[in-house]
Amino acid sequence: MSTTRRMVLGTAAAAPLLSQFAGTTSAAAADDKWGTMSDGWIEVRWTPRAGEQLDRFEAVVEAVAPARLVSDAHGSAVRFPVPSGSGDPSLADLQKATIGGSVAGGIAVRTRQGSFRVEGMESLLRDGVASGTWVVNGIDMGHRSVFRCDPAEGRLSTEDVPPGRPMRVRIQEVPMRPTAELLEGFAATFGRPAFTADTVVAHFTAEALYTPPGG
Repeated sequence: MSTTRRMVLGTAAAAPLLSQFAGTTSAAAADDKWGTMSDGWIEVRWTPRAGEQLDRFEAVVEAVAPARLVSDAHGSAVRFPVPSGSGDPSLADLQKATIGGSVAGGIAVRTRQGSFRVEGMESLLRDGVASGTWVVNGIDMGHRSVFRCDPAEGRLSTEDVPPGRPMRVRIQEVPMRPTAELLEGFAATFGRPAFTADTVVAHFTAEALYTPPGG
């Protein structure tokens, strides 16, 4: 099966999971010791093992602008702009990173069971758990924990700037493992999954301009 076909099917089946990759920005904004994020994006790339599980779902998927589907030498992914957010990237100890922000755009999916449009996502990464809120076909679906993500497992790169000045920060290829809540949601929607809480189902890469408090 072609990479494009696998990506389309995988993204379609995973749309309810992507829609959950979204805590509330207000939680991060409440701490005046945290800085702000701007001009950012997050890209989610599914692993081949997850792709094999997801191939069995027949669906047509489209990115809801300004989100978009992207392809490169490493495969295909979905990229979402993150226009604003706040938090503490904890560059000296990535395991303590806490970042929240709104995710622009969404995903529209058509299947034999029906169509749905996932938008209005907000994300929060705290204590190694990604959680969030989202809207499906205009209905607020509430808050869920979705993935366990340890930023220390990824690759960090930053600009060399004077202390206290804004800098671009990128974290690459952070493994995403499903939480028990995500597994329950997947089973309810699609049936028993072939992956477990220890399975790396995707990797995310994110980049943003980080402005420290008072910067």
